[in-house]
Amino acid sequence: MSNKDLLDNIKKLRELTGVGFKDCKIAIDETQGDLEKSIEFLRKKGIAKASKKMSRTASEGLALVREEKGEVSLIEINSETDFVAKNKDFIAFCKELSEINYKVKGDLKKLNESKMINGSLVKDNLVNLIAKIGEKITIRRSNYFDNSNGINFYYVHSALEKGIGKIISVVKLDGILKEKNSEIGTKIAMHIAASNPLAIEKDNIDKILVEKELEIIKAEIANSGKPNEMIEKISKGKISKFLSDNSLLSQDWIMDPKKKVSDILKENSLDKELKILNFIRYKVGEGV
Repeated sequence: MSNKDLLDNIKKLRELTGVGFKDCKIAIDETQGDLEKSIEFLRKKGIAKASKKMSRTASEGLALVREEKGEVSLIEINSETDFVAKNKDFIAFCKELSEINYKVKGDLKKLNESKMINGSLVKDNLVNLIAKIGEKITIRRSNYFDNSNGINFYYVHSALEKGIGKIISVVKLDGILKEKNSEIGTKIAMHIAASNPLAIEKDNIDKILVEKELEIIKAEIANSGKPNEMIEKISKGKISKFLSDNSLLSQDWIMDPKKKVSDILKENSLDKELKILNFIRYKVGEGV
């Protein structure tokens, strides 16, 4: 690794963790420059705490949502810089892709083989746009929510214009009576955008992720000098909090932290119990 690459990685790691230069350099050296492993290394040493800022957001671009007839489609298109994300040609390309994505119900393979207004395929237009702008552009992911078995709601955080932003969430609810309690759907979508839950319930959180988090917690406690008999007890409490903080139903409601999301569902249930059937949250570049 060159000195420039080393310094760049140290800078990124400091931005992600808030840890000092010396400790970041040690972590980078220990992990051969792997940022995710460096973060894990620092956390195990008890130097860096778990933080939403540690989610790697290495790419720019746009997320777009489209809603018609109760159906909702989502797509994320990435660019290397925010400058390109504001380029009029890039935005026009993204808008047309969002329309096509809705028609193909979020199927990326079909989307790439679809024709655009100019008569060329999406994949060919993508190559041409990359050549014109001079920056790597990728169609990263897409999703589709049908209008059966529930009602869909979405929220765009700090929308650049209608249906376009950096963070978009979609939630499907059962038990909505349109004229009486539909407002809560948008509020729940807003909560998801702000709170970034990993799953609806604790049991739905990825077991591998939970095991990895528990391993980090135990290593952190051990490095703090606590006796072995305390490690299990403390780690149980910490992993319980991790599960509560990251499961939607157990999260504190953003509009009234004294209540849980599960309480809000009960309060807004009318003739039928209000349930969250599915949700998704896009943050541009997250995890890339």
